[in-house]
Amino acid sequence: MKGKHINKLIAGVMGAAMTLTATASAVHAVALADVQLSNNKVSASAEGKVVFDLGFESEDDLANWSNRGGDDTTKVSISADAAKSGKSGLLASGRSESWNGPAFRLDGVLEPNKQYYLSASVKGKYYTSAMLSFQSTADGVTSYSNLVQNLNGSDWSTVKDVPISYSDGMEGVYVYFEGGSDDLYIDDFKIVEAPHIDIEKDLPSLSELYKDQFKVGTALTPDDLASQPFMDLVQKHFGESITVGNQMKPDYVLNKEATLKYFEETGDDTTPQISFAQAKPVLNYARKYGIPVRVHTLVWHSQTPEWFFKEDFDEKKDYVSPDKMKKRMENYIKAYFETLTKLYPDIDFYACDVVNEAWTDDGKPREAGHCAQSNNYAASDWVAVFGDNSFIDYAFEYARKYAPEGCKLYYNDFNEYMTGKMNAVCEMAERIKKAGNIDGIGMQSHLDVRESLSAAFPSLGMYETALKNYTELGLDVQITELDATVQDKSGDKYFDVQADYYKGLFKLYEKYADKISAVIFWGVTDTKSWRASQNPLIFDKDFMAKPAFKAIVGDRTASDPVRTTIADGGKVTTTTTTTTTTTSVTTSAQTTTSVVEEVKATKLGDANNDSQIDMGDVVIIMQALANPNKYGIGGTDEHAITKQGWANADIAGTSKGITNDDALAIQEHLLGKRSLEEKIAD
Repeated sequence: MKGKHINKLIAGVMGAAMTLTATASAVHAVALADVQLSNNKVSASAEGKVVFDLGFESEDDLANWSNRGGDDTTKVSISADAAKSGKSGLLASGRSESWNGPAFRLDGVLEPNKQYYLSASVKGKYYTSAMLSFQSTADGVTSYSNLVQNLNGSDWSTVKDVPISYSDGMEGVYVYFEGGSDDLYIDDFKIVEAPHIDIEKDLPSLSELYKDQFKVGTALTPDDLASQPFMDLVQKHFGESITVGNQMKPDYVLNKEATLKYFEETGDDTTPQISFAQAKPVLNYARKYGIPVRVHTLVWHSQTPEWFFKEDFDEKKDYVSPDKMKKRMENYIKAYFETLTKLYPDIDFYACDVVNEAWTDDGKPREAGHCAQSNNYAASDWVAVFGDNSFIDYAFEYARKYAPEGCKLYYNDFNEYMTGKMNAVCEMAERIKKAGNIDGIGMQSHLDVRESLSAAFPSLGMYETALKNYTELGLDVQITELDATVQDKSGDKYFDVQADYYKGLFKLYEKYADKISAVIFWGVTDTKSWRASQNPLIFDKDFMAKPAFKAIVGDRTASDPVRTTIADGGKVTTTTTTTTTTTSVTTSAQTTTSVVEEVKATKLGDANNDSQIDMGDVVIIMQALANPNKYGIGGTDEHAITKQGWANADIAGTSKGITNDDALAIQEHLLGKRSLEEKIAD
């Protein structure tokens, strides 16, 4: 455990590409603590089932407690000195490092993919300087997050109804208290199930309203998946696109331990190793419901580990040469896409932010150096290696070379309406376009409504100027991280102004809809936003639609979206989200089955009609099942399955129609385990 106590802010707050960095976690975690302690009070204690209520009056209450393992010297015991209420509490003594602390194990005790609320009191022996944190391991990669920071003072500090959850595949999942090295006292530790909350089912679906103009989507982090009302909103309104909010950024994907091991074994210091362990919960969700995914992000000055740029992958050594960094960049991008598509051949990775935030507001490259608090998180290791922004062209060249077919490549930035930055981006885009390596511009759109439309920044006119300039490049535009704040801690005072601003934005998106392919909100509810105290989104802390949502929708109506689900058994089912009990309807795949009943197979397994049986046939079957509107018969993609391909894909020839079993049968055939003529039992 020693050396692994640097905490990343990976759970509980949506990391914004603009400012959130691994080294800046303390700043943002403070804001999170404010949100959880003041805004996130959904009567959990009153409504949710109590799972644990520990007063530490007996040794039995220590059953799931321990230190954090490794070099953690903490000892947990029952002590009268640790009592806030009752006769005793939990004493964490013998702590030798600030990361040492009492840890409560969640996996095997609480259910995965389910949200709970945690409350507790903490006090230091002399002075409390503590935080509540979270730890988990997936695919051998351990991650840490600060749930609540700044629990300081000479008396008891209390955390109330802090959301906690973990996903399938995680192990070694703990919540724990850390900070300082003195004894810590814990009392009144309570975990309750999050109560069921109904969303507004009579609202029209936002994604359905705009499905003929552009995708409407949102960003998710793994902890979002456990929140029933949150995910109900995602299903109903944002199911056309998902961006993984943090866990596909370089510092989550680049695996230092595996990289150093590979370097030691091979002597190759140009091939970093990667892992998508942290992103898996969200990617599994996208696959289950056939939702397209935006890849965010490959090359960025922030949230990229310093060792990636240094000799021998050692952050204490010198920067590598530009030539060596080019090799590292290419191998990283190659491994990124090859690993991703191998793990998820059935997800439509339709867009990728290849380079993120490379220009300053005045249109210059960032300063050279590692992104850190000392430089306000503005410096760039990429510039430190290359001396300028020439790395951008290489990044797009390699992305074009290795990105999956159909994945469009974007340059993405904030303050994209600032004249200096806008001009630099346009000049850069024109150059990369001539090389054939860029498809679009990502306008992050982290906007500020303030207290009136006249005070808003940018103004709608200024924003349209930027939108017009980018669309005139002949490139696609995506709104990638949309939110629009009101005055800090002003509650709902300026929600009407915010509504007018959002209405104006969507009027612009409709005006330029032929050149805009996606509008992605950076979050769903205000409390889960990275700018939570400024209430920037269109659903409030109680999961209810704000005036902004209603202003966007106006008097238009749309049906609820239909979601195609790939169940564990491989069978395709489709559900709507208008009622608590989902209503089964006919799937696109099932409808297609009746259309092709009279088409006879010409070559069993040849789903893509290329007269060969290979993994390409497996991929097209999985794509057609996961996203029938795009890859099913009559789908919008040029590589959509044909009627003949569908007939060829029906290996089983059963009443189930085409399922994952058919894709599996082809894979078994390729491995020599079966003949394609062997029928699958119905």
